[in-house]
Amino acid sequence: MLLEISGSHGIMRRYFVVNGFDGALTMLGIVMGFAVSAPTAPAVVISACVGAAVALAVSGVSSAYVSEVAERRKALLDLERAMMTGLEQSAHGRAARWVPLLIGLVNGLAPLLISLLIIAPLWLAEAGVDLPLAPLHLAIVMALLVIFLLGVFLGRVSGVSWWRSGLQTVLIAAVTMGLVYWLG
Repeated sequence: MLLEISGSHGIMRRYFVVNGFDGALTMLGIVMGFAVSAPTAPAVVISACVGAAVALAVSGVSSAYVSEVAERRKALLDLERAMMTGLEQSAHGRAARWVPLLIGLVNGLAPLLISLLIIAPLWLAEAGVDLPLAPLHLAIVMALLVIFLLGVFLGRVSGVSWWRSGLQTVLIAAVTMGLVYWLG
């Protein structure tokens, strides 16, 4: 109900995709950096990736929360002025208080969860699980798959070819990989 009153479904969807994409590209960049460098212990790679994922999560939650609180307060004040009454205890007031928190959580959890999914092969390798590829290579494959799926999601939302949208996001990932390889 609060999301309907505030019209926040689209905002949450955008935050999920934008920050999820940031998390996926960040993990891809870190893993690629380690892949083109001298061999490094998986524990070091995991620590670097988890550190970046946590930073993305904290940044996502706090930046979205702070900006959404300001926007929701302004919208509520504008509505109160137009209606010439206080709305703090109304559904609109509750939405102005709770929606920023929900949006902040989506904005922060998206990169965290996607990042953890991408580096799962590194944890599995550390746990002694036999993998079909080297852990770093499998993490790269996971990143590309997640990035493709985010593109598919965007294609479905916008009503365009999901296949084309998925390939567009993978092309962005390929450019990122090329830059990391070239600079590494």
